[in-house]
Amino acid sequence: MNPALLVSWFDAHARQLPWREPDTTPWGVLVSEVMLQQTPVHRVAEVWTEWLVRWPTPSSLAAETPGTAVRAWGKLGYPRRALRLHAAATTIATQYDDVVPADVQMLLALPGIGAYTARAVAAFGYGHRVPVVDTNVRRVVARAMHGIADAGPPSTARDLADVDGVLPATRAARFCAALMELGAVVCTSARPRCADCPVAGDCAWVRAGRPAPTSPGRPSQRFAGTDRQVRGLLLDVLRAASGPVPRARLDLVWRDAAQRDRCLGSLLIDGLVEPALDGRYALPGER
Repeated sequence: MNPALLVSWFDAHARQLPWREPDTTPWGVLVSEVMLQQTPVHRVAEVWTEWLVRWPTPSSLAAETPGTAVRAWGKLGYPRRALRLHAAATTIATQYDDVVPADVQMLLALPGIGAYTARAVAAFGYGHRVPVVDTNVRRVVARAMHGIADAGPPSTARDLADVDGVLPATRAARFCAALMELGAVVCTSARPRCADCPVAGDCAWVRAGRPAPTSPGRPSQRFAGTDRQVRGLLLDVLRAASGPVPRARLDLVWRDAAQRDRCLGSLLIDGLVEPALDGRYALPGER
């Protein structure tokens, strides 16, 4: 794989995303990476912009209640990410003088920050030569380097070693971003556009005749009627309220009392909802 060729393609064809602007701070990168987990880009861009206008620094978010972060999270899904961001912001503000750490190990020590996010912030926030591997990168590497249609089960050591082996000495972060972009828009899972790929000439999968995947595809996940939907409906009521709400209002969102109670209980366990002393319920920090 030719890094210079891929970076040149990225320079010419990368999507214009707000967190890719040159003035984006490491804090902005951290917020974007957390928001983008399991969430399509088109749903994140507007919310990310609103967050960075409202909370341009970790301390500005840390000064709010966790419930305010959950409310501002809106419909992005997986709202525990809002709590993790708030917790990370609080640690950065109090322990790191409001500056997002640049070191991967220090980033990993932040609440709720995993290996991928830590490496992404070090690379995209600070330009460090750090391999960054997501699902899209794993697919590109599997095809271009190993000649197989899909990457199979993740292996952190193997996946990082694969990318590290082709990571250039300069513009390494740009190369990682280019790998991710290639997998997201060209070397896609279902319909790869090999004719538009800048590294198709070096692709082992193309040379092998584009063999079919050997592992079964991931089944599509339904949403209607799931606990995820019910949890979201319960949180919608609390997000729309200016303070604690009575249990009766929550009971209106779903007929199945057993499922509704189970979902409310899981929200309490996750810290996304807190009980008030009078039997009402509120977002965290707002009771």
